[in-house]
Amino acid sequence: MSEFAFTTSIPIRYRDLDPWDHVNNAVYATYLEEARTEYLDTVFETPMEARDFVLANLELDYRAPITYDSGGVEIAVRAAELGSSSLTLSYEVRRSDGVVSATGETTQVHMGEDGTPTPLPEEWRTAIAEFEPDLS
Repeated sequence: MSEFAFTTSIPIRYRDLDPWDHVNNAVYATYLEEARTEYLDTVFETPMEARDFVLANLELDYRAPITYDSGGVEIAVRAAELGSSSLTLSYEVRRSDGVVSATGETTQVHMGEDGTPTPLPEEWRTAIAEFEPDLS
């Protein structure tokens, strides 16, 4: 997998755990959401409430459990693909010992005021290209 342009740390909360002391599978989607928001805050000057993205696809592959004793997680994020109205991001969820616990991908679609897909603004494309010059 190629290098990631962005990482963020997220603490493991007690409420994230299942009865086996593992982070529940559904919580991983929340971790990706938190990392995605921070990534977009870093890349775009546009405030979150003006981005008008909807989540169109979410994929997660689980590889290793995360427990409360893992000491937090690091989420790596990179842009994987720019469509005309969509942005696909790739993720790695890593335990504090560096083990990749999950990989994921989300596709966000930029929506217009009428609720239909709308082309990504050129300033967003430019911001992503500047932040991730290796994106093809």
